[in-house]
Amino acid sequence: MLITDHADGKPRCAWPGYDPLYVAYHDTDWGVPERDDRALFEKLILDGFQAGLSWITILRKREHFRKVFDGFRPELIVHYGPEKIEALMADPGIIRNRAKIVGTVKSAGVYLDMRDKGQSFSNYLWDFVDGRPIQPRMRERSQVPTETEIARKMSKELKAKGFTFVGPTIVYAFMQAVGMTNDHMVGCFRHDEVAALA
Repeated sequence: MLITDHADGKPRCAWPGYDPLYVAYHDTDWGVPERDDRALFEKLILDGFQAGLSWITILRKREHFRKVFDGFRPELIVHYGPEKIEALMADPGIIRNRAKIVGTVKSAGVYLDMRDKGQSFSNYLWDFVDGRPIQPRMRERSQVPTETEIARKMSKELKAKGFTFVGPTIVYAFMQAVGMTNDHMVGCFRHDEVAALA
């Protein structure tokens, strides 16, 4: 399903609706192949915070998340102690979930361990799709899966490394967000633009 009655008349995937922030995210961010290690870490963490919530909830809080989590720099997050965790738990500008906050600190340590061993986080993740975005060419939202075999494999390996909140559904949403799969509908104006970035 597409929505075409926006001011610019462009056909879009239906999921952002008419929320200006959501539409801007759809038009400029979602599905664009991301190769930066830190940016991938941020998106993986935010997708974990999304679990049980809608993405627009996270999107509205994303800038504040970035502020209080030090720009999602793992080398800073890894040093968060009880005082910082309590400060985050008291901050209404983020999702106040202790397990997710503590899990972020743990995941930062795993990320840094990979880096210290010479392993690029980006290369590690993109290897699951052989370095190139998958192009499913879906025409209906009903065709979009909640998880795939690749997402299940990535989830299993991330968990084994020690990352938290990386179940297969979260991982597939992450893959969509960072452009590992181009899940814009074929009729959406962004489909071909995103495909060209592959």
